[in-house]
Amino acid sequence: MFSLLFFALLCATCLAKPGLVHFSYSRAVGGGSGSSFSSEGQGRITAVRVWEISNAYITGIQLRYDYVWSQKLGRSYGSAKEMVLFDNEVITQVSGKYHSNYIYQVIFVTSRGRSLMVGQPYQRSFNFYPTHPEAELRLLSGRYNGNGITSLGAHWGVVFMDQSNSTDNSP
Repeated sequence: MFSLLFFALLCATCLAKPGLVHFSYSRAVGGGSGSSFSSEGQGRITAVRVWEISNAYITGIQLRYDYVWSQKLGRSYGSAKEMVLFDNEVITQVSGKYHSNYIYQVIFVTSRGRSLMVGQPYQRSFNFYPTHPEAELRLLSGRYNGNGITSLGAHWGVVFMDQSNSTDNSP
């Protein structure tokens, strides 16, 4: 009986393989009124666009996954500020400012130390980052009303590149 229990425990330990998938969530900040949103797309985030009302708050955000832009989160107002990521560059931090009614500033920081800062430094600060050192921004979620983004949260994960598409023919 003891041998059977030891064998079952050994099998369960081998199957668990801790650390293979690393996801984390940065809890949303802001008032949270309006409709909920979540970005979605296939592949890595390769660019970001942000709209704002000048000297006011963030009205919309859009992410590009590989070569396809996601739906706008919120609304576009005026011209967008945009950052296109380099090959193998990822978003490692999202920061900014918020008040009870809107997100007033958003800052995207990359693995190369570049950043896109849009909006006004007004009220409370937030700082989103992954819990795993190899994780990157995978999607944004939150809420918006007819005017702008009212809350924002970040979802992080480690992206494992598919080795089956490699052009390296070495054994």
